[in-house]
Amino acid sequence: MPSNSPLKVLVRSIRGWRNKVEHQTSRHRSRSSPGSVWCKKVELGILGLLFVLWLSTFTCRAADENKLEVFSWWTSGGEAAGLEALFSAFKSQNPGVEIVNASVAGGGGSAARPVLQTRLAGRNPPDTWQTHPGLELMDQYVAPGYCEPVTDLYKTNGWDNAFPKNLVASMMTRDRKIYAVLAGVHRGNVLWYNTKLLEANGIKINFGKMTFDEFFAACDKLKAAGIPALGVGDSGIWASAELFENTLLGVVGPQGWSKLFSGAMQWDDPQVKQAIKLFAKMLDYVNPDHSALSWDQAIKALMEGKVAFSSMGDWADGEFVAAHEKEREDFGWINHPGTDGSFIVIADGFTLARNAPHKEAALAWLKTVGSKEAQEAFSPLKGSIPARTDVDRSKFDGYHQWSMDSFAKDQLVASCVHGEAAPAAFQQVLNDVVTAFLVDKNVDNFANTLVQAARESELPK
Repeated sequence: MPSNSPLKVLVRSIRGWRNKVEHQTSRHRSRSSPGSVWCKKVELGILGLLFVLWLSTFTCRAADENKLEVFSWWTSGGEAAGLEALFSAFKSQNPGVEIVNASVAGGGGSAARPVLQTRLAGRNPPDTWQTHPGLELMDQYVAPGYCEPVTDLYKTNGWDNAFPKNLVASMMTRDRKIYAVLAGVHRGNVLWYNTKLLEANGIKINFGKMTFDEFFAACDKLKAAGIPALGVGDSGIWASAELFENTLLGVVGPQGWSKLFSGAMQWDDPQVKQAIKLFAKMLDYVNPDHSALSWDQAIKALMEGKVAFSSMGDWADGEFVAAHEKEREDFGWINHPGTDGSFIVIADGFTLARNAPHKEAALAWLKTVGSKEAQEAFSPLKGSIPARTDVDRSKFDGYHQWSMDSFAKDQLVASCVHGEAAPAAFQQVLNDVVTAFLVDKNVDNFANTLVQAARESELPK
């Protein structure tokens, strides 16, 4: 025990008190008097109580050190199942560590990120948190110094050749230091459909490719039958922003996408306005209760045959898996119209907090997240493909096989809606202008607002 510990100080104080009492009573009693014996008994009793309290504090502190707080926004059926798979993999290697699941509900992290920012600003970080690579990771967490590099994990675990080098280098690295471990890679530009509903209405899908004209022809047939063609759940407005993002890519293509986010193409370009007009047309086929539904509730409506299509990232596949839906029999998928040959990357990773309360547990967590075994267990439930490129493909279903092939051969573009391609300020303006557009359908206002946002944010002009 340190010489200046609180327990030592208290012990010295008690002994001083006892000596003082004995000195005062020695004038009237011998050393073996009842008063002296009483003092000794009191001293021993208090010391024993203090020892018990000290031991209890030490034990609680030791127990607290065997914790790990993981912050995410994975709460829906497929998301929660995937997260639990990561927890199980971690617990098998770290059985004495208690996991604190600090998930905050809200698709795309719309509710979780403000909570996280408040905690980080208040120097009360979780040990590790979910993040998208790109500008979200770099601008919101690395630049302010909220997280530490994890480069050594890549070196000691031989990950340099296991993860996509271009993705790690371009979206997760600064000053040759890596700041996150990827759990999986989602594809944003997927159009899901209810197989039986389309068949019942005489609509055939050419697997892999669909034009805007073909899509709207199908929507017209469904509308005539009284069926909302396009399922949207935008109680979190990011879901409608993603519908626009997918449509924008379908018009400008991957080259135009690069030009937009590098400043070589302006946001009031005729191609952008064409995408806005197509987005407006899509809104004519949306379910009337869209604003009351979350994204996963919209996917549930698709499963139930209440809507026919839904343009959503492949975390939707996790919902189909959780509901035991059968590929091609109950549901199918295709590229969002016009986006064949492109893959909108929406990756999920985890960080290491600077001054993490439980750093060793956090490092063990990141090691688990990056392992082949954990990713092979996680991705089939979550809908993403593994970030690692050396997994056993035979463990994955038809959708994942299709997505893996697309990731390997198609043009990869970063998502704006999910914080990878644009700074948070521009991302927020996009959400706001989509909210306004749902009401006013003003194409020029939409485009001009984004032009102004690009000028005011750090997005290249």
